Amino acid sequence: MLKVLLPTLMLIPTTMLSPQNLITPIYVLQSSLIAFISLTWFYCPLMLHLSNMTPLTSIDQLSAPLMILTCWLLPLMVLANHHHLQHEPKSLRQTFLITITVLQAALLITFSATEMTMFYVMFETTLIPTLLLITRWGAQQERLIAGSYFIFYTLTSSLPLLIALLFYYKINYHTSFELTMLVNTKQLTNQTSLILWLACMTAFLVKLPLYGVHLWLPKAHVEAPIAGSMVLAAILLKLGGYGMLRMMPAFTTTMPTIPLTALALWGSIMASTICLRQTDLKSLIAYSSISHMALVILAILTNTQWGFTGALTLMIAHGLTSSMAFCLANTSYERTHTRTMTLTTGLQLLLPLMTTWWLLMSLANMALPPSINLLGELSIIVTLFKWSPTTIIPLTLNTLLTAIYSLYMFITTQHGKPNIMTTMQPSHTREHLLLTLHLIPLLLIMLKPALIMLT
Repeated sequence: MLKVLLPTLMLIPTTMLSPQNLITPIYVLQSSLIAFISLTWFYCPLMLHLSNMTPLTSIDQLSAPLMILTCWLLPLMVLANHHHLQHEPKSLRQTFLITITVLQAALLITFSATEMTMFYVMFETTLIPTLLLITRWGAQQERLIAGSYFIFYTLTSSLPLLIALLFYYKINYHTSFELTMLVNTKQLTNQTSLILWLACMTAFLVKLPLYGVHLWLPKAHVEAPIAGSMVLAAILLKLGGYGMLRMMPAFTTTMPTIPLTALALWGSIMASTICLRQTDLKSLIAYSSISHMALVILAILTNTQWGFTGALTLMIAHGLTSSMAFCLANTSYERTHTRTMTLTTGLQLLLPLMTTWWLLMSLANMALPPSINLLGELSIIVTLFKWSPTTIIPLTLNTLLTAIYSLYMFITTQHGKPNIMTTMQPSHTREHLLLTLHLIPLLLIMLKPALIMLT
């Protein structure tokens, strides 16, 4: 754990001491080395799948893929934000890099925490740098409103989680994830267990988010800079799914999951339908995230091993796919200075090579082979069909709507006659490298999906 956490924290003095013209290259190089070192976390040799244990942190098959994804995206965020950073003074560039460094360190500790209280503290700590990214480096004046929505929703929903953790400690005299897995917890009455379960789920369902408590997400995505959108879609949403997977073993009694399952199924269809009437490109990608995260909620609520595996696989796949989608939307925005899809038509004639990346991203978003998205969605669909065959009807409709809005996004932005006839810069090598580093993991993990499966 320290072999990655300490170099991550050392990025702060590196940023402060680097010459102005070398800040970004040095930062990208060091963060890339950290990302490659983190790949060693895939190796979990112990029977309980726990490794690199310390009194406060441990890494297992659930946390390792998410921590590796966090490290992998750090240099990509800097590459994606290079166009905006190069026009800012040195002090603001340093502040931006330090902010995303602190965010990565907080996320690593959150995913590796062995204590529920420590998990909660770091879970809330991630809000501060994210709020700074949205409110300071956002593009529009509405960024302050988006930041208010983000803080209000998350803090309000996290309060029941804190109360539940304090009550859990009072009953069991510990808040350790490991002891929860290894030792039978004290039996609670059905009513008490239900209240605790709902209190914990509230914070995580808002974070994912579940349709109905999702209003903060489109606002935050639309107003955030590209780095903020990437980390928000790829990592911060997964904190909700990770929390649900971690907290499930703490409740041994059967929970009434049918109402939440029905709400998630309805929400996935509603979010996919809303995508079809979006005019803002980033807003469409944000609503597609809500639709995909509804599948993660459904898989976790089945409380089966295969459902947990499908949820984790889809979280990793969606993290890479949605981040790639926001990068493509940003390349379009940097050249056209608009996110309105009807004004960015005909990009195939202006940027033909970028159209290939748009097509590959759309195919991955539709969960077509050989992307890892296919394995995640198939696992979830099979699990839900085994749980209740009736769910195949809304799942089929959701899959159809996903294909429709993905093709709608691709056709609207790439085909037709260009509406913006200004001189447009060609695509840069930096952008192709950025998109390649998103696509390669999506394809390579399919060669050995056991790396991110909970076996």
